[in-house]
Amino acid sequence: MQGLAFDGRPVDGGLYLRMDRWAEHLPAPLQHLVAAYSVAGLLLLAALMLLGWWRSRRADGVLMARALAVPLVITLAFAADTLLKSVLREPRPCQVLDAGRTLEACPGAGDWSLPSNHTVIVFAGAAALWHVDRRLGALGLLLAVAMGLTRVLVGVHYPHDVLLGAVVGAAAGHLLGLLSGRAAPLVDRARTGGLRRWLTA
Repeated sequence: MQGLAFDGRPVDGGLYLRMDRWAEHLPAPLQHLVAAYSVAGLLLLAALMLLGWWRSRRADGVLMARALAVPLVITLAFAADTLLKSVLREPRPCQVLDAGRTLEACPGAGDWSLPSNHTVIVFAGAAALWHVDRRLGALGLLLAVAMGLTRVLVGVHYPHDVLLGAVVGAAAGHLLGLLSGRAAPLVDRARTGGLRRWLTA
């Protein structure tokens, strides 16, 4: 592990190990639920995105532009996260700490830990959806918090990986979600063309 730019063990390695050992003693059905949500939570976010698009079909061009932009916002946040990972190059905690049996298989060397991809994606989606529909954004925030927690409990991230992922995702989602409303004129023109059936109620 020589030459790595960042070692997360001194930050909250002890907290990570305590959470990992607590997860090891959860009832088996709850362990399976945590592990499943750690992946399936992204599908729930996708469902909220579809619902945001559907509801915005009855709204003005600004809201429709924001709804259509959510996948792009998430993609850009993910790209920023990937770049940050390549700079920080923090190894996964399950690679360098005595984590025992984790609920999710430990990624291989070179699959960096900081920030958490899953957390960035869901927080970016929640923040972007907030500008489309506050209720959907609030639901997305609950999904995001749960996602961050499960990424630690399954053993593949430190808590600070999740915290930074939440900051990066929420900031990107909020700023890009607001800016995407400027595409309203494009959406309004599209509503009179071949995409009309997909962009109007």
